[in-house]
Amino acid sequence: MIKKPSRNELRKKRHLRVRKKVFGTAERPRLNVFRSLKHIYAQIIDDERGVTLVSASTLSPELRGQLKTGGNVEAAAAVGRLVAQKALERGIKKVVFDRGGYLYHGRVKALAEAAREAGLEF
Repeated sequence: MIKKPSRNELRKKRHLRVRKKVFGTAERPRLNVFRSLKHIYAQIIDDERGVTLVSASTLSPELRGQLKTGGNVEAAAAVGRLVAQKALERGIKKVVFDRGGYLYHGRVKALAEAAREAGLEF
């Protein structure tokens, strides 16, 4: 009997397919998104050096007490605003968006739109 691939295995395949084209440079680093059931994480990564420049998540000290739960659209928007704020402080204005194999919908979309509204360009 053939084993059906899990949703996460399919997501990882999509992510690898997207990562062939999406590459972060020093001038335009990559904004990566990872979501779990309880939390959402965002990192801005320079792939040339292999360095994370900025990170934010629902577990960040800045957001820890403010959020009721980390797994909803409001929390994702808060993480998007926070990662954009931190990036602008470091002088990063333009990024390339890496949705991590997730559909551009719901929490991923909320994070991206909040980051755009806070001043990031992608």
